[in-house]
Amino acid sequence: MISFNEANQIISNEFKELQISQECVDLPNSVNRILSEDVYSDLNLPPFNNSAMDGYAIMYNEGIRSWKITGEISAGNFIEHSLDDYSAVTIMTGGKLPANCDTIIPVEFVLVNGDEVKLKDEVEIKKGQNIRKAGDDLAKGKLALPKDTFLKPHHIAAAASCGKVNLKVYGKLRIGVLATGDELVDIHETPQDDKIRCSNLYSLLSAIRDMNMQAINFGIVKDNKQLIRDRIKWAFESDLDIFLTTGGVSVGKFDYLKEIYEELGVDIKFWQVYVKPGKPALFGTYKNNDKTILVFGLPGNPVSCLVNFILFVKQNILRYFNNEDQNHVQAVLEDDLKKEDKKRHFMRGFLTYNEGAYYVKKVGSQSSGNIAQMAMSNCLIVVEEERFNPAKGELVKCIMI
Repeated sequence: MISFNEANQIISNEFKELQISQECVDLPNSVNRILSEDVYSDLNLPPFNNSAMDGYAIMYNEGIRSWKITGEISAGNFIEHSLDDYSAVTIMTGGKLPANCDTIIPVEFVLVNGDEVKLKDEVEIKKGQNIRKAGDDLAKGKLALPKDTFLKPHHIAAAASCGKVNLKVYGKLRIGVLATGDELVDIHETPQDDKIRCSNLYSLLSAIRDMNMQAINFGIVKDNKQLIRDRIKWAFESDLDIFLTTGGVSVGKFDYLKEIYEELGVDIKFWQVYVKPGKPALFGTYKNNDKTILVFGLPGNPVSCLVNFILFVKQNILRYFNNEDQNHVQAVLEDDLKKEDKKRHFMRGFLTYNEGAYYVKKVGSQSSGNIAQMAMSNCLIVVEEERFNPAKGELVKCIMI
């Protein structure tokens, strides 16, 4: 049995063997993909000096408080105007500035009488105010989006401003999922006697799709060694990057997965990790010609299965693409936690944000089979090996789920 950190280091090292493709996608379809190129601005942003608000464009002169309105400029309808100390041009937000304009007076700062505009008595202005200069946001040739960015709508806006019709992104990892167990029936069936619905298959498939990776469903197979072996062999021939099984990795009479993996040539890197929940986790690699498939044997208990996926699969995918820190926060405990062994615990919690800080409380039962309580959680509370019984008010690390 190995520690959580040791397990993660082994997995992280093997991720380097993945052969990730790249593809070019049109800009609207690049959202939730991972950028595989640096994006640079092809022009200054903004491309010209413009007004930050609706108001009046002037040449600043400290002793002058009224001006004659000599023209108007709206966004996209620029007309050059020559200003002197006593003239002003009405200008709208985003409007390009006249060549000798150096200050914008907001509309709410003035009184207008016919073609004359005058500062209100209590108002003082400063030279250069309310002007957005060319290149202030991003100068031509500067980096707009770095490689490995997980693209969200605000990133798409930046890329669009740089004239990117298409973006280069990493291909989606192909991740297969197989559930094992005599007790399992599919979700459209009503369980009888000692049967249960197979929630793990669907939680894993949805977790993969939530990361915008490609999920391949290899279904449910009974605890029959030959049937499981045949299904896994089929999966290994299906051009996968990662293969997940759920169930059959513990030490029970019908837990065949470790033995089958070894027989098929999987190089098992570890089996059992000192964590709670999810101790029976298995990880190995399978060589399919010149391609490496990463193999994860996840526990059958629904909470253990999903927690193992988050810890060992999702976190390592995020780490591989340099996005690991996007779902970690520090939070203040709102209640005491009980933890008396030397395992690393991942407790289900509910995280809130108030007045500049995160707060977290545990959610109900911490049983590895209680998926209903998992559904009420939005994070995992991390309690490290050397930490015992964290108390209310202490800081803990949380992983968003």
